[in-house]
Amino acid sequence: MSSRALGLLLGVAADAVLGDPRRGHPVAVFGSAAARLERAWWADSRPRGAAYCAVLVGGVVAGGALAERAVARSWSGRVLVTGVATWAVLGGRSLAAEGSALAAELAADDLAAARRRLPSLCGRDPSSLDADGLARAALESVAENTSDAVVAPLVWGAVAGVPGLLGYRAANTLDAMVGHLSERHRHFGWASARLDDVLNGVPARLAAFLTAGAAPVVGGRPTRAVAAWRADAARHPSPNAGPVEAAFAGALGRRLGGRTVYPYGVQERPTLGSGPPPRVADLARAVRLSRVVVAASALVTAGAAVALARVT
Repeated sequence: MSSRALGLLLGVAADAVLGDPRRGHPVAVFGSAAARLERAWWADSRPRGAAYCAVLVGGVVAGGALAERAVARSWSGRVLVTGVATWAVLGGRSLAAEGSALAAELAADDLAAARRRLPSLCGRDPSSLDADGLARAALESVAENTSDAVVAPLVWGAVAGVPGLLGYRAANTLDAMVGHLSERHRHFGWASARLDDVLNGVPARLAAFLTAGAAPVVGGRPTRAVAAWRADAARHPSPNAGPVEAAFAGALGRRLGGRTVYPYGVQERPTLGSGPPPRVADLARAVRLSRVVVAASALVTAGAAVALARVT
């Protein structure tokens, strides 16, 4: 097996067993640095935002390339560096843990606790949501972040090694920080949002495909997941969240979308899927589906890394 493939699997295993470090998480450190640079560089300008994105993502990619070069002659060193980088950028265990905890709070009718937890999963305003609304918001976030926090970094790790892992995570973090449609970031965050769209194009479709294949795990049918993906994904405002959320909707037999309240405004999202709206119990099903997709994506991307190593 190639060192890259083994490193990816090692990182997935580390994330599943250890989860995120409690202190000094590399993504949090990067986010703090990016926030400081934003305060210094911000202007209501696309060129200024593009320079901000290029400096931060380019710097991280260069650092990843230097790390790989430092261990280039050692097979075990390459495995270890790839494994550590993979562990640092993945968020599979944290996503499942937060989703499961919120599902348990909703099942116990503890809406106050569930509202406090929702911001750890998504940027929506929880104050006006009832139990089913909280479940829907969390479920949609679990679907989207299964791709963003696991499938996409693994795809870029398979294709480009440590620079791909770190560069993708940097771009995705910047999108979460400045890529949304607030007045402050409408122009400054444009480049970060577009870069994230490009990097997530293939991984999101892979995640949707794997979701359809895993549908029987939650009592669904692959054909129904594919049908929802084909019929509804293009109507979603995000070109990449659409396929994954639609596939989750079809796999779970539920209808996602509708009125969505963010701190910066309200969006009327198109509906995805043809079933009834999600209920509290469906969130635990979504977490179970996410875990299977994570495992499948690890195997697929490790196989891709092996294939690419043979070609190159």
